[in-house]
Amino acid sequence: MAEHSPSPTPERAIYGFFLYITTYLVFGLYIMWAFLPDSILNYIGITYLPQRFWVFAGPLYCCMTLVFVICFYIAWNFFKTPQLNSISTITDQFSRKVPYNKEMNLEYIQADQVPRLGDLDIRTVNKHLYSRIPN
Repeated sequence: MAEHSPSPTPERAIYGFFLYITTYLVFGLYIMWAFLPDSILNYIGITYLPQRFWVFAGPLYCCMTLVFVICFYIAWNFFKTPQLNSISTITDQFSRKVPYNKEMNLEYIQADQVPRLGDLDIRTVNKHLYSRIPN
């Protein structure tokens, strides 16, 4: 099975060109429907069309739906975000606590040693970040 890549291929070029032409064709038909009078459209043979109300209402509904979706997405993120004093902002089900002993303290780790992989306790982080006074 071939690996997917973003590089251009002849198939993608054909699909892209087809979509490019189709987009301009549909936009041209929309503009014709919006600006040509019904008598010219009937003469061409186009007899069934939606009401002219939808010339403006359709794009406005689409734009307002997009605005609503963006606002709903932002509100949903605010709703799902835990409060700052919640324990889930510090730890979750994937947290790995490092067993604490004085030899593993961050101040006493040698330059050539790598500490054990795990999440640091918030008290330790605050102690190391905020307990020293800068020079």
